[in-house]
Amino acid sequence: MSFKPISEIGEFGLIERLSRITAPSARQRPELLEGIGDDCAVWQLGESEVQVVTTDLLTEHVHFDLLTTPMRHLGSKAISVNVSDICAMNALPDYAVISIAIPPKMPVEMVEELYRGIEHAASVYGLAIAGGDTSSSPSGLFISVSMTGRTTPEQLALRKGASPGDLICVTGTLGGSCAGLHLLQRERATMIEQMRNNEPYNKEVMAELQEYAEAIRCHLLPEARIDIIDFFSEENIVPTAMIDISDGLVADLGHLGRRSGVGAHIDESKLPVMPEARTVAEEFQQDVFDWALSGGEDYQLLFTLPKSQYDLIAAHRDITVIGEITEKEEGMLLTDIFGMTIDLAEMKRGFDHFAG
Repeated sequence: MSFKPISEIGEFGLIERLSRITAPSARQRPELLEGIGDDCAVWQLGESEVQVVTTDLLTEHVHFDLLTTPMRHLGSKAISVNVSDICAMNALPDYAVISIAIPPKMPVEMVEELYRGIEHAASVYGLAIAGGDTSSSPSGLFISVSMTGRTTPEQLALRKGASPGDLICVTGTLGGSCAGLHLLQRERATMIEQMRNNEPYNKEVMAELQEYAEAIRCHLLPEARIDIIDFFSEENIVPTAMIDISDGLVADLGHLGRRSGVGAHIDESKLPVMPEARTVAEEFQQDVFDWALSGGEDYQLLFTLPKSQYDLIAAHRDITVIGEITEKEEGMLLTDIFGMTIDLAEMKRGFDHFAG
């Protein structure tokens, strides 16, 4: 019997296989409305309420590096990325349970700082830390957060539901997290080089990072767009489809398109690129649009709306229309800043944990 490495099918190929294996269990609980395949699972709580549930795992050396990530920032981010999933369902968070695996020699004070960040973020988003679990880890720190939220059946937004003619909208700006990551990776390389040469950490030879504070904040301290969910509620807006931008705009638009059975056409010139990211990209001799399209971890909301509802969002300073949903047969397309049409399927997609 031959075995297939996970790298051959990638993260989402693995998820599809595991989804097929576990699908029969869903039939045992008819109140389950949405299982694997969206930002959250959804089940019915009553006639007027549904619960959404998400979970996320942060792994040292994969999702974060303790050389460049303060523990309090890490705790806050662990909460924010899960709240972002809750927001992607047009819901608000309620409770979280947290499990951590810690190297036995890690200082207690570091773990306390992690939880101070967790508590601060929880208070900002109005959710309660309801429990969790702890374990030892032979190598590295692992943080797993599971979170619940609530909304009504009428307000629930899924990845499926977009229709040809719908507007494609995005909140905030893109590319900031990728810019921040590049800066931190450069500083990490400098620190490691100094350690290898037995040199003391010299802040004077490090790059001046204060001017890039916003990009670094975007990476270390993303903010879930709970304000947009409040705005939707105030204006009685229910997106036809929605997803948060964690894997990158191209990848997440692809997820939404596949679930909705549609194509899409976006305009590169309309992408709300973070100004600071442009400066950083120039410094690294990179294309900032690549970062905006495929950088990932921006944790903004990507959603669709009927054109008839454009007036409801037109005045919002932090929502940008970047394109239109098309028929599935037209594919996923991008018109770049030079007027050329590009097939998004041929572009670099977002981060894949198991890509070879």
